[in-house]
Amino acid sequence: MTGGANCARILALAGALATMAAGVACEHHYYRVYDPYYTDYHNWDRDEIVYYQRWADETHRDRDRDFRKLRPEEQKEYWTWRHNHGDHNRDDRDRGHH
Repeated sequence: MTGGANCARILALAGALATMAAGVACEHHYYRVYDPYYTDYHNWDRDEIVYYQRWADETHRDRDRDFRKLRPEEQKEYWTWRHNHGDHNRDDRDRGHH
């Protein structure tokens, strides 16, 4: 193998690694949230964030505030709203029912 071929392979590998690293850096980490009022779980993912932001807009709250930092009364208010406005089939799946 020539030096130019080795250099091209190294650059290609470096580019692939850089692309993978950028993807990992941009990846969102989602988590499950237990709703003690309705005794079920919700995956706090893009879909749940859309519901949360809609609730925040409708109730004139800061849509960027982390749900986990809300007072318990506000969390309860969200879960009540959520169970009246959501994809109930998805909620069943989150509970483990199929």
